[in-house]
Amino acid sequence: MTAAAGCAMEASLRRDLIVAAARRWIDTPYVHGQSAWMAGCDCLGLVRGVWRDLYGSEPELPPVYTADWAEIGGREDLLSAARRNLAEIPLAEAAAGSVLLFRWRPGLPAKHCGILSAPGRMIHAYDRRRVHEIALPAGWRRRIAAAFDFPGAN
Repeated sequence: MTAAAGCAMEASLRRDLIVAAARRWIDTPYVHGQSAWMAGCDCLGLVRGVWRDLYGSEPELPPVYTADWAEIGGREDLLSAARRNLAEIPLAEAAAGSVLLFRWRPGLPAKHCGILSAPGRMIHAYDRRRVHEIALPAGWRRRIAAAFDFPGAN
């Protein structure tokens, strides 16, 4: 775990504050590889931006990545970074404010993420769309690869 995550875990973080921080990003345009409120972000940029809103600075910066990075590299870069900086939890324990990682197909690395906003709902940035809050239908739920909490979430 990084030093920033370790410091954040010392304090208690209410889940409603995580969801409020994520909802603040709604309507931010989708821009691959970015994390700028109301200017543009992708799914990882949304999680990074919420982290900054909650803790002040990011625990690490991601490398530059292309839209097809997971298919080309085949490495679990997103999952590994989540494990370094967030607290992995059983999917059954995911609640509002938890971060979900998704795989598009079995055998492919996790490539998408979103933040649960309520039971059966999530906030995410999706290609060619703005950050938005959606119902989490069965098709999305089947693709969940892992669930995490922000450090200190209670």
